[in-house]
Amino acid sequence: MIYLRNLAGAALAAVLLAGSVAAPAAASTRETVTASSTEAAARPGNGRILYDRISGGRGTLKVKNGSGRDAVVTLVRGRSKAISIYVRARSTASVRDVRDGTYTIFFTSGYRFSTSRGRFTGAPSYQRFTSKLRFTTTATSSTIWTLTLNPVRGGNARTTGVNPNDFPA
Repeated sequence: MIYLRNLAGAALAAVLLAGSVAAPAAASTRETVTASSTEAAARPGNGRILYDRISGGRGTLKVKNGSGRDAVVTLVRGRSKAISIYVRARSTASVRDVRDGTYTIFFTSGYRFSTSRGRFTGAPSYQRFTSKLRFTTTATSSTIWTLTLNPVRGGNARTTGVNPNDFPA
């Protein structure tokens, strides 16, 4: 759910991440443990930019992930993927150089992110917000959006599920 209000010139959005939380399955063989260890070692750092075609602006996107699942938030401008940021479970990350424009927000969450596939391999969930975020810069101000990827009391954001094949990769 998104809930918007102006606060000192910044628009805030609280976001509900839909999806169930499930613990990853325990490894049953030594080979599986080795594969899991390799995958865990490849887990991106919190706030890592996975894709960037919009840097150079003055807007800020702050993402709070209070859920128990890692997430990737992707901004799409028109039909072009603009930026993707990795946000670890129970962490906060920011992008401080978002260009002006209107963006559709997609997000995926899950366990065991594969850097080679650019996707979660364990219990992935794919969502899109029905409302768009608009970033605007003037001589004296710029837009700051905050997305919270866990349930927020009083939030009113609407999301819709996305077919994994339609998720911007």
